[in-house]
Amino acid sequence: MRTRHAVRARGIVKCFGDIVALDGVDLDLAQGQIHGLAGPNGAGKTTLLGLLLGLAAADGGSLEVLGRPVRRALAAPPGVAGFVDGPGLYPSLTARKNLAALAALRGQDTRSTRIDEVLGEVGLTEVADDRVRGFSLGMRQRLGLAAALLTSPRLLVLDEPSNGLDPAGKKHVHGVLTRLAGEGTAVVLSSHRMDDLEALCSEVTILATGRVRFSGPLDKLAAENRELDYRLLVSDPEAARRLAAEAAGISVVEEAGVWRGAEALVVRALVPAIDQLVAQLVRADIAVRELAPVISPLEAAFLALTQEQEADR
Repeated sequence: MRTRHAVRARGIVKCFGDIVALDGVDLDLAQGQIHGLAGPNGAGKTTLLGLLLGLAAADGGSLEVLGRPVRRALAAPPGVAGFVDGPGLYPSLTARKNLAALAALRGQDTRSTRIDEVLGEVGLTEVADDRVRGFSLGMRQRLGLAAALLTSPRLLVLDEPSNGLDPAGKKHVHGVLTRLAGEGTAVVLSSHRMDDLEALCSEVTILATGRVRFSGPLDKLAAENRELDYRLLVSDPEAARRLAAEAAGISVVEEAGVWRGAEALVVRALVPAIDQLVAQLVRADIAVRELAPVISPLEAAFLALTQEQEADR
């Protein structure tokens, strides 16, 4: 069965004067998928999100959003919602009145039941009648999400939605986005928080200097990435160190130190070599209590791309 795409972009080019913000970008986003955008500052993430929202038009290439071609600014089809560079809110109004004003501008239902519903979804019921000027950054982000939810979007576009969120707020927002995706809404979001992207996204696109450096599932990124450092907590660190030193494709990192009160072994390897080492440890009756990358595959790729960008300058 053919995948139904919420977004299909081919060869997108966007320039601002002599600056090429996007250079031949391809992007596929299926309905019901959460897709992440990552990359260094200036990579083109916000520009791409702006095109999806219809805030600007591409200078070259083709873009389809919810099955419709988008060739000019302000031509995004109904069903697209979100924000870039933070949500636009009226600071002198309450959260509830902000949503009522936005609904009226869009010609939508301004009844309080729907507004109360979306405020509840993002966890702002208790501050619904407080003025927005007193809101924290995280509360503003959640109110921006509530404003987008008023439209019952089929494509939700979010720029750094976790900015300013405390752990409880982040968990709440993650739950909302996961539920929306489960109901068929496509979500595309940018973030500098690699843990957010890994927790939420099935696929990720990494941009650098306006070009796609990687696009696909996170497990493919892990498989294609260069060697990573892995932290091992085992029942017998010395025996594990000897096995690791003799194993093919494994390098023991000397500066291991203590992790969570126990001696940690840090090794550098590709995923297949790590799998073989774990099997050897088990056969040697050495218990593996924890195995995790020191930094995630996504963060490692992000750092590598940043270094490549700096080297190209």
